[in-house]
Amino acid sequence: MLDRITFWKKEEKSALTIKEDSIPAHVAIIMDGNGRWAKRRGLPRIAGHHEGMKVVKRVVKQANALGVKVLTLYAFSTENWKRPRDEVDFLMKLPGEFLNSFLPELIEQNVRVAIMGQKEVLPIHTIQAVDEAIEATKHNTGLVLNFALNYGSRNEITTALAQIIDDIGKGAVKKEDISEELIGQYLMSANLPDPDLLIRTSGEVRLSNFMLWQLAYSEFWFTDINWPDFTEEHLKKAIFDYQNRGRRYGGV
Repeated sequence: MLDRITFWKKEEKSALTIKEDSIPAHVAIIMDGNGRWAKRRGLPRIAGHHEGMKVVKRVVKQANALGVKVLTLYAFSTENWKRPRDEVDFLMKLPGEFLNSFLPELIEQNVRVAIMGQKEVLPIHTIQAVDEAIEATKHNTGLVLNFALNYGSRNEITTALAQIIDDIGKGAVKKEDISEELIGQYLMSANLPDPDLLIRTSGEVRLSNFMLWQLAYSEFWFTDINWPDFTEEHLKKAIFDYQNRGRRYGGV
């Protein structure tokens, strides 16, 4: 009986037909559940973060193979500084470890690394790792791997509004010029399309201060799976579900 169930599950996976002409251009992921994954196994939280890093590599490869243009990963929020010091220190080392080990493959796969967030307050070693990856991949024309690192959407919007007010004072912008498009140009994602699909793992169903402006008309896909258990098949399932929804943007 178990063999038949396993066989059915394998067939169910293979039955997913992803339409190549409607791949979401921009997929954003809130990678949640690393700590809970580790706790259930009697491991320290940092073990979950390390395992989650391996998943990032697999998901990046799969997204690139499927034809996703932009993959934004919520790596560290402005609120995550509240976590225990040893956990924060470990999280700040992960970008360097990830990029040092994965950068040759990213270059080979034509992936371009980008970042959005308050980079200037990150540790020097984190900034150096990110800057080196951005420089090494700046001419790549494939998937944009965009890390939201020390990112918070309310801070992003507040900063954008302050910059607009400052530019109005300088005469660079007129009050009557303010529009949704203009505001978008002041956001950290100014050079990227808004996400078509948001994925959040671990069973949480909130945005947690992530791309609040940009996600206005995105499709949301939530799963109880913790991030370290997220697979390429889960990504395909999310995209399959996305392709079978109707996106009307307020119309009929």
